[in-house]
Amino acid sequence: MTTKKPASIDEYIAGFPKETKKILEQVRTTIKNTVPDAEETISYAIPAFTLNKTYLVYFAGYKNHISLYPAPTGNDAFEKEMAGYKSGKGTVQFPLDKSLPINLIIKIVKYRRKENLKQQKAR
Repeated sequence: MTTKKPASIDEYIAGFPKETKKILEQVRTTIKNTVPDAEETISYAIPAFTLNKTYLVYFAGYKNHISLYPAPTGNDAFEKEMAGYKSGKGTVQFPLDKSLPINLIIKIVKYRRKENLKQQKAR
């Protein structure tokens, strides 16, 4: 795992074991494909994507799981789909030993994009 603050998402991912790298790249690609105009960055020493200069979504790798932030926890629209995953205030964890729920990640990212656009209009 990465111990120093990475300068890029590539550098962040490079600090993980081969199988974890593969999953992190899947998450990254899913986000990029879902919101192609989002920009990659590092924030709080983890990968993040911004849209309209506002944070869209973060993700991080750990020993046994991948986390996605902020997740719409407590949101009825996601409650059923997220029920099988450990979640907390604004985060959801996807275990490394299970297949990555790509469709759920896409839904979360689309939801965050919609929230992001609402914030932009409110400004």
